[in-house]
Amino acid sequence: MLGGISWQNRPLMPRTLRLRPWQRQALTIFQDTIGSDFMAVATPGAGKTTFALTAARLTLPKVQGRLVVVAPTKHLKYQWANAAEQFGLHLDPDWKPADGLPPDLHGVVTTYQQAATAHQELASVCHDGFAILDEIHHAGDDRAWGAGITKSFNTARHRLALSGTPFRSDDALIPFLQYKGGQVVPDVEYGYGDALGDGRVVRPVYFPRFGGHMEWTAPDGAQVAASFDDPLPRTHANQRLRAALSVDGEWLPTIVREANQQLMKIRERTPDAGGLVIAMDQEHANGIVRLLRDRFGIRATVVVSEDPNASAKIEQFSAGSDPWVVAVRMISEGVDIPRLRVGVYATTTTTELFFRQAVGRIVRFTGGRGRAFMYVPDDPRLRHYANTIKEVRRHKLDLYKEEREQAERAERNDDEEQMSLFAVHSATITDATHEADVEAALRQELEEDHLPGDHMDDPDRLQIEEHPELLLDLTTLPPVDPNSRVRPTVPGGRKERERLRSVNATWVRDLVQATGLTHAQVNAELNRLSGVKRVSTATAAELQRRTDAAKAWHTRELRSHV
Repeated sequence: MLGGISWQNRPLMPRTLRLRPWQRQALTIFQDTIGSDFMAVATPGAGKTTFALTAARLTLPKVQGRLVVVAPTKHLKYQWANAAEQFGLHLDPDWKPADGLPPDLHGVVTTYQQAATAHQELASVCHDGFAILDEIHHAGDDRAWGAGITKSFNTARHRLALSGTPFRSDDALIPFLQYKGGQVVPDVEYGYGDALGDGRVVRPVYFPRFGGHMEWTAPDGAQVAASFDDPLPRTHANQRLRAALSVDGEWLPTIVREANQQLMKIRERTPDAGGLVIAMDQEHANGIVRLLRDRFGIRATVVVSEDPNASAKIEQFSAGSDPWVVAVRMISEGVDIPRLRVGVYATTTTTELFFRQAVGRIVRFTGGRGRAFMYVPDDPRLRHYANTIKEVRRHKLDLYKEEREQAERAERNDDEEQMSLFAVHSATITDATHEADVEAALRQELEEDHLPGDHMDDPDRLQIEEHPELLLDLTTLPPVDPNSRVRPTVPGGRKERERLRSVNATWVRDLVQATGLTHAQVNAELNRLSGVKRVSTATAAELQRRTDAAKAWHTRELRSHV
C-alpha cells in the first residue's frame, strides 16, 4: 500500500515490467555498488529511462528525500514525468521553486538550466534522496550548469547519471563522474553493437550518402567551388556543408526525394512509419517544409525549440501517422518517437556526439524486422561517423560477437563567422554519386548483411536472434514511502492534481460571477473553508476538499437568489 492506495488500483501502472537482460544486469551492478554515484551509458533506444526509474523505484523506500530528475530540455521533462507515472511515481514537470512541493508528489523533473539557479530549493527536495541526471554531458556545456548540479545534489543519497553515448569532457570536468585520460568511465556501458547483437532492442541502421559539387561566395567575398572529396580547411568545409544543405540548391531536394521514396516504401508495410529531417535553424526548417509541400505534396510538422507549442506538436506527431517531421534542436536527443524509421541529416552540426544521438532517434525497435535509414551528406566527418556505426553493424550481424563501441566527443563546431555575406550559387549531386549509384551501394550492403531467414525480396525485413526478456513483478516491490513524507491520497498523482486545479479555477470564476466578489476574495474564502494554505502546494485530497467547498458555496448562492 502507498498512502492507503494499493498498486493494483493505479490504472496507469502495469503489474509487471519487462526488463531486457542488460537492464537486469545493470540493476544488479547498481544495487551492489558502494557509494553515491553511478554512471550508465546506453545506446539510444536501449531503455535508459526504464532502467533509471526501476532503480529509483527500488531505492526510494530506503531514503528520506524525494526523487529529482534533471533533463536537458523542457520537452523531456514531460516525457520523464509521463514515464514515471507508469511506475507509480508522481513527479511535477512544472515545478517552480517559489511554489514549494505538495506532499503527495514523489518529486520533480527540472532542467540543468533551472538547477543552476534553484540549487538551494533542489538541495532541500533531494537531500538524502535520489537524483537522476539525464544526458549528463550537458552539465559540461555551461560552467554554471555543472556548479548547479553540484550544489543541488551534493547531499543526495544516490546520483544516477545517464548518457546515450560515451563522451569526453574537453573543458570543465562534470561533477559526480569518474575520469580516466579525459574519458568518462561508466559503471555500465551498453553500446549499439551490444543492443544489435541482443536483438529486439534496436534496428540495424544504414547510411545512404550523397556527394555533390557546391559553389558559393564566402563571407569574405571569395568565390569557392568544391566537392565533398576535395580537402578543405575547417572553415571552408563548414561552408561547403552549409551550401549543400541550402534549400536554394538541388542537392537537398534530391536527398529529400530519395528519403521520401524510402519512407513510402516502408509505409507500404508499416503505415505509421515516420521520417525526421534535422534542420539547421528555424528558417531552414520552414524552407524544408515548403520543399516537401511544393515538390512532393506532403504536409510536414515543423518543431523548433523557440515554439512554445513544440512539446504538444511532438506528442501529436508521435501518436499520429503523418509521414514527416522537421525539427531544430528538439528531436536530436532523448525525444522518444518510436515510429521514426527514416532520417535526413540536414544540419551543419558535425560533432560525433550529436550525430550518434540523431541516429538514435530512428533505431528504436518496435516489432517486426525493419531496418532504419539515415540519409547524410558525404562530408568526410559525417562519413567517418557513419562508417564507425556501419562496421559495428556488420560485425554484429555477421559474427554475433560481443564488441564495445569506442567513441569520443568531437570538438564543438566553433565556427562563429558572420554568415550574412554567405551566398550559395549551386549545389548539385555529382555524377559519381548519382542516386542510382547510392541505391546500388545500399542494395549491396543489404545483401552483405543477409542472415538465415532474411527475405531479400523484402529489403525491409531482417531476422535477428531473439533473447527472452526478463519480468519484474511490480506488485511485489516495497512501498515507496516508509517514512510517510510522500502520501498520495487520490489515484492519478500529478495528472489528477492538474485536473482538480482546473476544476477549482472554473468554480472560482463561477463564484466571482455569482457573488460579485473579486478572485482574491473568493480564493481566500475557499482556502479558509477547505483548510488549504496554498493551491500550489495542495495535495490532491486537499484540492478535492476545496472543490467540494466551492460546489457547496455555489449551491447556496443559487438557492439564495431563488
